Amino acid sequence: MSSAPSSTVFLASPDADTPAAAQALATIRERVLAATARGTPLDIQGGNTKRWYGQTPAGEPLDMRMYRGIVSYDPAELVITARAGTPLAEIEATLAERGQILPFEPPHFGPGATLGGCIAAGLAGPRRPHVGAPRDFVLGAVIMNGQGQVLHFGGQVMKNVAGYDVSRVLAGALGTLGVLLELSIKVLPCPVAEATLRFALPQAQAIEQLNRWGGQPLPLMGSAWHDGVLHVRLGGAAAAVAAARATLGGEPVDAMEAHAFWQSLREQSHPFFANAPLMGDGQPLWRLSVPPTTPPLAHSDEHLIEWGGAQRWWITPRAAADVRAIAAAAGGHATLFRHGDKLAGVFTPPPAALRAIGERLQHAFDPSRIFNRQRLYR
Repeated sequence: MSSAPSSTVFLASPDADTPAAAQALATIRERVLAATARGTPLDIQGGNTKRWYGQTPAGEPLDMRMYRGIVSYDPAELVITARAGTPLAEIEATLAERGQILPFEPPHFGPGATLGGCIAAGLAGPRRPHVGAPRDFVLGAVIMNGQGQVLHFGGQVMKNVAGYDVSRVLAGALGTLGVLLELSIKVLPCPVAEATLRFALPQAQAIEQLNRWGGQPLPLMGSAWHDGVLHVRLGGAAAAVAAARATLGGEPVDAMEAHAFWQSLREQSHPFFANAPLMGDGQPLWRLSVPPTTPPLAHSDEHLIEWGGAQRWWITPRAAADVRAIAAAAGGHATLFRHGDKLAGVFTPPPAALRAIGERLQHAFDPSRIFNRQRLYR
């Protein structure tokens, strides 16, 4: 891996936007003010690769791909700042040139994925339990509220924490608090070494083993169990990976095969997801978030386990109430990730106190409720 240069690769002052970006910003403000005046909702869109996630979108489309471009990137400071409509592939390619990555491995779910959609959805890949969620890497954000005002939160370095919590809460809000305009994201170097090991284990034993390994100083960077086979990914310093391989044992997986496997989990192209495809009709796909030590859940439908046992994917025709009851009994919650009857609700309703905080935030940023209305909750 090449060493990071001390100079910024690309820099364009946000206060001196290019004419195209300035025109795009003016158009966005005009659309927001018009929607607020009429009280009509706006359906904020990027590449539409995650349009199926959450409640069914409604309102006039506001295409954010017009507001794109990397504003600044400093490999030495491990920070990249880009406009929300910037393609995620462009950002990852720029980082790869300097041996760096978006640590949380955001899924694209299609070639048109944008940075704004990535953060608005708040989804992460196999590295999530070991490095953190998207919200943990949002250093700063620029948004437009329902009055057309441009608001700045956070900064471009970790020590600048002014408004940092607001920047974090935007991740996973599905655009309900405002129009994401610009984001500053902390990045990390690519692991020097990686290795994937494969183990033939029944589900209960795999969960027990994952929790045992999770309590040890091992360079874990991903885990997945399906159909009697457990995959574990290691990543970090070469010596640490080599030592972990010797400790864990298992069957080494070829590097190209391993890359394809983890990519298939990240983008949900793994055979497990065939009955709940990204496009077209399919069976309901549920994501259960439970304590990692939760034993195998009492159901016979096919499922896949990730994140050291904390994330359970479940394809089942069961009623939403039954699925949520099973998750709650285990101390977790369930999300209708794809397909199924959204009238039953996609996300488990939050406790009253948290719901009140969310409503106050939404009233402060978008009192007319024009942004992605009811995208989180009906």
